[in-house]
Amino acid sequence: MIAPGLEWRVQDFEALDAATLYALLAARVAVFVVEQACAYQELDGRDADALHLSAWRGGEPVAYARLVPPGGRFTEPSIGRVLTCRTMRGTGLGRELMRRAILAVEERWPGRAIRLSAQEHLQAFYRSLGFEADTAIYDEDGIPHVDMVRDPGSAPGR
Repeated sequence: MIAPGLEWRVQDFEALDAATLYALLAARVAVFVVEQACAYQELDGRDADALHLSAWRGGEPVAYARLVPPGGRFTEPSIGRVLTCRTMRGTGLGRELMRRAILAVEERWPGRAIRLSAQEHLQAFYRSLGFEADTAIYDEDGIPHVDMVRDPGSAPGR
């Protein structure tokens, strides 16, 4: 069960004040660089054009996803940098985050397929949300990934 009392935000880059941006970037680095022991260029130049979806509890971000417009990383709009903080894993928050991310992308860029680059071990999770793999598994910064796409009008995930 998802913890009650979460504050959800969907913000353009320009709406992020310095403290909010710092907290979101710190959460991304904590998960993708430190926790996964993966040295890579986390700040990739796509944040300024993206929507930033986040869940907050007690003044700290506990979940986050970056929604990149069509033509940003892929031809389609994409969802990336998907994370839940360690203390919130197993609560259903990741599924709720993705449900909200899909809705936000559909609202902002209607009628478009949605793409993501999934860590290979999370394929079943993303499949349950209507995404299907459409590439072979490839290495990205030492972690196996696969590109997945969700067709417009796909049934919402359970």
